[in-house]
Amino acid sequence: MAHRISGLAAALATAALLAASLCAVPSTARPIVPSERRYAPFDTSAMPNCADAAPLNEILARFHERESEFWRTGLEIVAFEDVREIGFRSNGLDYIPRRYCAAYVHTNDAKVRTVDYSISKDLGGIGDQFGVEWCIVGLDRFDANAPNCKMARP
Repeated sequence: MAHRISGLAAALATAALLAASLCAVPSTARPIVPSERRYAPFDTSAMPNCADAAPLNEILARFHERESEFWRTGLEIVAFEDVREIGFRSNGLDYIPRRYCAAYVHTNDAKVRTVDYSISKDLGGIGDQFGVEWCIVGLDRFDANAPNCKMARP
């Protein structure tokens, strides 16, 4: 009887090892297809740079709208300084192209704050222009990009 139980235990152990080894076979990953070569390709040559007027004006207008109409603080962006790119397509070639940027903003309360923003291809109002997502450190009141706008960076 003891031989039958040990034989059964050995068979079960062998079956468990075989099943585990079959599950451990790595699956083949999907091929990375750059977004420019898809059926609806993204053209990154038309993406604005970090220091271009269009994305900065978008941040300026949306900040004005948010602070004057929603929060009613009266804060305004007076100037942008040290605008720089901190990443381009940092998420990978097969994702929507994004240009990550950072700058300093001078506000009318005499403070200098950091703004982190990304420019995304074809994510504008109706999908035919660029989109801008931004976060000013210290003014992310709902912590949407917490902590300290870290989630707005690459």
